[in-house]
Amino acid sequence: MIDAKKINDAVKKQEKNIVNFARDLVRISSFSMKEGPVAKRILKEMKKVGFDKAKIDKMGNVIGFIGKGKKKIMMDAHMDTVGVGDKSAWKIDPFAGILKNGVIYGRGATDQKLSMASMVYAGKIIKELKLYNDFTLMIVGSCQEEDCDGLPLLHIINKEKLKPDFVILTEPTNLAVYRGHRGRMEMKVIVKGKSCHASAPERGDNAVIKMTAIAQEITALNKKLKKDKFLGKGTVAVTSIECKTPSLNAIPDECSVYLDRRLSAGETLKTSVAEIKRLAAVKKFKAKVEVLQYEAVSWKGLKVGQEKYFPTWVLPAHHKLVRAAERAGQIALGKKPLVDKWVFSTNGVASAGRLKIPSIGFGPSNEIYAHTVNENMPVSHLLKAAVFYASIGKFL
Repeated sequence: MIDAKKINDAVKKQEKNIVNFARDLVRISSFSMKEGPVAKRILKEMKKVGFDKAKIDKMGNVIGFIGKGKKKIMMDAHMDTVGVGDKSAWKIDPFAGILKNGVIYGRGATDQKLSMASMVYAGKIIKELKLYNDFTLMIVGSCQEEDCDGLPLLHIINKEKLKPDFVILTEPTNLAVYRGHRGRMEMKVIVKGKSCHASAPERGDNAVIKMTAIAQEITALNKKLKKDKFLGKGTVAVTSIECKTPSLNAIPDECSVYLDRRLSAGETLKTSVAEIKRLAAVKKFKAKVEVLQYEAVSWKGLKVGQEKYFPTWVLPAHHKLVRAAERAGQIALGKKPLVDKWVFSTNGVASAGRLKIPSIGFGPSNEIYAHTVNENMPVSHLLKAAVFYASIGKFL
């Protein structure tokens, strides 16, 4: 049996520490590939609250360990954030860690550094209340997720050899249990032409005009893509266009468009590339279709990269991990949690999509605030999330 009141009371006693830690995390900017200072701050807090072990790995992910049981449970929050954008659009300093009327504001408040405050203090409570089952808990602060979702977990699992049996993703879910989301991929379509002086365009072969026809067919394709009852519809969109031309007085001899492809159930890299290649204009103009590659250097100096394909994943509603999450949600919320899906993509594309490790999501705050100038985190959400994270291991 698990004492819900005892766990909730223990979390409430840590409210001040959780809030102070969360505000510190907002104050430390942590754009992708610049997560070093926030990683070190998280490591310090893990050691302070008594984790059995904590380290920063070769890529720059922070990993804290509690327990030595057979079952391996991994909880993940990515440390990196997107940029600030137009700073004049912010009504507050995005790095001040402002607390007002029980809500913390700033970049990364929603997406998604502050889940780390809930996880770290859940770890403390697990130790204090001896909420041990036969498990080892790994609490992860991952890096570069905003740039390449899934990459940090692939590094931890494949390179650091820390393979979990279950993964809990703590991206914002508004305190619902999420059991999947659409996948995504990024493609490039390239078409060649023939350059000439723009004063006599008939002498050349304008690559931009060719691409116009291709772009129109891609837009039409979007309306025909399949829809899944749970995940929703797959989509494809032209998100950028560029051309090569000798000058503004010359006909372009090459044009490229970039595509964002969201993948519903049953849609894969292979099927999605084939759909573009089958388009009449792509065949007519002999356009080339490529899947983009991600290459970067982490804040620790490690060269990393992968194909920009992020598979769809869904965990069955009756799965043991979903049931455990529902029970932990009942303790945290005092009622059965909503079970749903994300609109955006997460590190689950690696754990569940590529590696087939059962994964679910439960996170504080609402994803509608992610990447906005209104990012915020209710303190009440941080506390309820901490109760959830402290409880779920008992049900696995």
